[in-house]
Amino acid sequence: MALPSKVKIVEVGPRDGLQNEKTAISAEVKIALIDLLSDAGFVNVEAASFVSPKWVPQMASSVEVMAGIRRRPGTIYSALAPNMQGLEAALAANVDEIVIFGAASEAFSQKNINCSIAESIERFRPVAEAAKRHGKLLRGALSCAFGCPYQGEVSTEAVADVVRRLRDLGCDEIDIADTIGVATANRVRPVMESAIREFPIERLSAHFHDTYGQALANIYASLEVGITIYHSSVAGLGGCPYAKGATGNVATEDVLYLMQGLGIETGVDLNAVVEAGRFISSHLGRPSNSRAGAALAAKLLS
Repeated sequence: MALPSKVKIVEVGPRDGLQNEKTAISAEVKIALIDLLSDAGFVNVEAASFVSPKWVPQMASSVEVMAGIRRRPGTIYSALAPNMQGLEAALAANVDEIVIFGAASEAFSQKNINCSIAESIERFRPVAEAAKRHGKLLRGALSCAFGCPYQGEVSTEAVADVVRRLRDLGCDEIDIADTIGVATANRVRPVMESAIREFPIERLSAHFHDTYGQALANIYASLEVGITIYHSSVAGLGGCPYAKGATGNVATEDVLYLMQGLGIETGVDLNAVVEAGRFISSHLGRPSNSRAGAALAAKLLS
């Protein structure tokens, strides 16, 4: 099968990338980062999370962030809103896309949100209905689609089952996520094919973590299957709290360099993303986790 000629990259650094940072990051820095990413040409930026600050203190400034960003025409600004309180805040902040999340693993669902997969879907039902009623896009994120830190292997039947449930809630896109980064290229095809049987391939996205250094190989395997939407995080922001030593999200700069080399159009300016990576890394006081970002930054500075 020929590789796609064009893909959509969803930039998740401002939300999924920053949410686990222990040091408080000001709303001003988050706003500046999102504006840099908008200017780089992303058509979708995951910008905020409307959850209890008790659980995710880093996202406490989400209202301020959404009010302060410079909205680029044609860019979708997404936010996580797992309950009605979060949804109401997201609607007030004029978020374009509401993100809800389920797990393909019963053990993960029980450990993280203290309920079964079926119960979690029912909790999201009023959120999904209200989001659609208000004309918002709805995205479902499916975590632990390739493996679980508690139960180990996750079956393709379990993935297909939750994709069906999220589809029936009215999700416009469904994100198949390797939450702990255990996937390898050989595993990608059967998992993605199980999802494709339940949901249109053009609205499925892949979200890989680079815990074992396999994310780019997994993205290539997904391209071979025909997936055209990929999630990534500038400078490789975002750790994985469930796997010791995990580096978290695949770096956007690395994904863009791969796509550029394959002749696949993204509409995103790689050098502008390298600058955004340098900006946020300097504020975090550590080097970027992106190899392509580090190499290109050195080149740009020489």
